[in-house]
Amino acid sequence: MAEHAEPPRATPAPTPGADRPADDVDDVTHALLTASRLLVDISARSLAAVADRVTLPQFRLLAVLGGHGDAKLVEIAERLGVNPSTALRMLDRLIAAGLAVRHANPASRRETMLRLTPEGRALVDEVTAVRHREVAAIVARLTPERRAALIGALNAFTEAGGAPAHPGEDTEPYPLGWSDTHTRVHAHTHVNAHTRPP
Repeated sequence: MAEHAEPPRATPAPTPGADRPADDVDDVTHALLTASRLLVDISARSLAAVADRVTLPQFRLLAVLGGHGDAKLVEIAERLGVNPSTALRMLDRLIAAGLAVRHANPASRRETMLRLTPEGRALVDEVTAVRHREVAAIVARLTPERRAALIGALNAFTEAGGAPAHPGEDTEPYPLGWSDTHTRVHAHTHVNAHTRPP
């Protein structure tokens, strides 16, 4: 009795991109570096209006005082990752410009504390507001679906880097003086003002 040969099996069509790794590290890295350049550009533009008053390192120091309140010199230096002598030189310039002041620590009169002046607070708020507006304008151009996907992707990236996806009040300002504390507080206040019963 003759054996019946099995019909040849169809070869499955190749899946587009199947020859590329499922986790395309290079493409993701390139996309993130490109996005980071955009954020650096926004940072530079936000500081342009106050460039005649403060440098980027000086603004970072102001952002530390703005985010943490009164602080000792050694605490400021630690948060910035610089030597106390470097922080002192920056502070002297900011005090001379009327953006920060020294005052005695009420808990220990021997200690000197540093804080923003109203003018220093206004400068930090101005730069932060400009950055927030520029980023918000870009995000508004995305569809709701892409915005939702971006939140998940960026949170995952942040957590993979060892930083909390939702930083608390005690987190340090970012290297370029980025912080969303001010904008989150103002947004929360704005919402409460509209939802609070009369």
